[in-house]
Amino acid sequence: MVLLLNFALIFLIFYWLLIRPQKKERERHREMVQALQKGDEVIMNGGIIGKVVHAAEDRLTIKTAEDTRLVVDRSSVAQKLDDQAGN
Repeated sequence: MVLLLNFALIFLIFYWLLIRPQKKERERHREMVQALQKGDEVIMNGGIIGKVVHAAEDRLTIKTAEDTRLVVDRSSVAQKLDDQAGN
């Protein structure tokens, strides 16, 4: 019985320190990606910085330079630039 209690305690510690924070971060990122709209400045996972010029359900078109536009998957966005300024 004591051994079972120890395993349960270890699992709870792992859950609170590792699993729960990762789930919260994934949910926060998913909400941020779904809320992206035209005019938002974003940083992509590869380091590309651009401005959203068109937002579809699963894709974004971002403008990275004067005449350069990229179509990317929404999930490849790392963060919004204005979020970084608030941190």
